[in-house]
Amino acid sequence: MNIVILDSVTANPGDLSWDFLEKYGKLTVYDRSPVDLIYERAKDADIVILNKTPMSRQTIEKLPRLKMIALLATGYNIIDCDAADEYGVNVVNIPSYSASAVAQQTFAFILEYANRIGLHSDSVLSGEWAKYPDFCYQLAPLRELLDKTIGIIGFGKIGRRVAEIAKAFEMKVLIHTAHPEKYKDENYNFVDRDTLLANSDFVTIHCPLTPETEKMVNVEFISKMKDGAFLVNTSRGGELDEAAVKAALDSGKLSGAGVDVLSVEPPVPENPLFHTKNIYITPHIAWASYDTRVRLMHILEENISAFCSGNPINVVNSPRV
Repeated sequence: MNIVILDSVTANPGDLSWDFLEKYGKLTVYDRSPVDLIYERAKDADIVILNKTPMSRQTIEKLPRLKMIALLATGYNIIDCDAADEYGVNVVNIPSYSASAVAQQTFAFILEYANRIGLHSDSVLSGEWAKYPDFCYQLAPLRELLDKTIGIIGFGKIGRRVAEIAKAFEMKVLIHTAHPEKYKDENYNFVDRDTLLANSDFVTIHCPLTPETEKMVNVEFISKMKDGAFLVNTSRGGELDEAAVKAALDSGKLSGAGVDVLSVEPPVPENPLFHTKNIYITPHIAWASYDTRVRLMHILEENISAFCSGNPINVVNSPRV
């Protein structure tokens, strides 16, 4: 069994070990794999492990030995699953491993916006407090989360965790999901999207990137939001029309935004979100804490072990045998 990791460095920048995979076969590890080297590196692989390296139909159909694509992530939009189905390749992901971490990042954005810790800490350390005539000062408006309304779009593991944290802050919680009937016994307020947008002080996106959600946050979407709302996206960058978000930040329609993902990663300097105000951008790290990556490794081994024993788990496609 040949196992090839095409892009190892984001999941394991050197503080973890891949040695546990050697019991399942010959292991080859690459930090990164440019598109033009994917075939050459994967051509003899039975199992390919990857995070964000794309696997197109053109690549999959040229890999006759390939039996499994194991993702180092939950999302699988970078894989042509139709081609994997056709060629009998199992695509397995790692579900739920980062739900708490991504929810934590969501509230890191919200709390930074509400409390402006970084702004005030920098001011104090630069000597401004020592020179100030009063015992305290504010450089920007501070906001309390109590009784504010958070609108959560998507109610998977991450959306649910965000809702739980919001309740701990005594926020009002509105949820929009494609299948609210699944949660009829839940003690949450499920509403249509327009109602959520019109009433939410904070709107946070937690749904997969699909043709239906691509550029979902567009001019029309934003126009229905409450004036001065704060937008969070820790899902996929492609769900935002970034030019529309920039325009809303520039105009004050949105009072701020926090995004961990962009439409192109690594981003281009011309990305409109780099050229606006009141935005926080982090480099797709919501999932990437040490504890979360350890959990990812454990689930990866479970996926590989189950596949090698003939009982694959966490399969997201329907491979034809």
